[in-house]
Amino acid sequence: MFPVNCLETLQMLPRNGWVMVQYLLEFSRNRDTFEPMSSRRKFLKQLAMTGAVLPVIPEVLGAAARAESVLVMHTNDFHSRMDPFPEKHPKFGGQGGIAKLSTLIHGVRQENKQTLLLDCGDIFQGTPYFNVFGGVAEIQWMNQAGYDASTLGNHDFDNGVEKLASVLGHAQFPVVNCNYRFSGTALESIIKPWIVKQVGRKRIGITGAGINPEGLILDRLCKGIVYQDPVKAVQTAVDTLKSRERCDAVIVLSHLGYSYEGPQIDDKKLAAATHGIDLILGGHTHTFLEQAEPVRNAKGKTVHVNQAGWAGLKLGRVAIEF
Repeated sequence: MFPVNCLETLQMLPRNGWVMVQYLLEFSRNRDTFEPMSSRRKFLKQLAMTGAVLPVIPEVLGAAARAESVLVMHTNDFHSRMDPFPEKHPKFGGQGGIAKLSTLIHGVRQENKQTLLLDCGDIFQGTPYFNVFGGVAEIQWMNQAGYDASTLGNHDFDNGVEKLASVLGHAQFPVVNCNYRFSGTALESIIKPWIVKQVGRKRIGITGAGINPEGLILDRLCKGIVYQDPVKAVQTAVDTLKSRERCDAVIVLSHLGYSYEGPQIDDKKLAAATHGIDLILGGHTHTFLEQAEPVRNAKGKTVHVNQAGWAGLKLGRVAIEF
């Protein structure tokens, strides 16, 4: 919730997305409102208050102190939740919102030199911010928060391909997906099949996988988008990242869903059917995992799967050590 004086100022602003976003971001950085993380104890207390997910890959626990590490923060299914849930919400009263999430992200970066901040799709849809500003507010906040990459969720197409392309034109971070084909659409030059991020001395490959749009996205909203088998597409991207790009680790940003009882592809099935992936960060099913789950891949090696709920209620955190 905004303090009374901020609400009064907000009401006087013109109905303009850019001005609104700039105001919100200044508010989220206001040191008079949010104390800096001056100590590890205070930071951990803040994590507990916000309910952050703090999974660590098991192998990390026994790693030597001199090992190089990359701390991966991740969100999913933000659904335009810029403000906290109303205090009277039956389940999440007063929780969430970009102010608390920004504080968490800042605290993690203060504690860790080498970090990545990633998102797993469904950034949009769910509050009036999306209805009024069409996604610009969310993207501008993600720019300010310093996201390194995101992928596409089904709700990101809710205003259609052309408008999605326009909104993503504001993004200062890449959006990745390897199993949709965008040829001839406004997204063709915007969405990348994969990227490589240099973090310290390590090369981290990042690709993305999207859910089958059939039955989830109206045909007119995803016109020209061709869905392809995620297993084959992801394996091709991973092989490229590991062999040609010589990546030290590969992360998949997935919007397939964590786990289904039937044959529908999900994160756990994707992990089991492929090889070369180190970490799958997921979305779509709004699953709150307390820690990353290990899954045996097609070659018997361990890949970890994680998901951080939804609405910015939790900040997922996974440490990868080399």
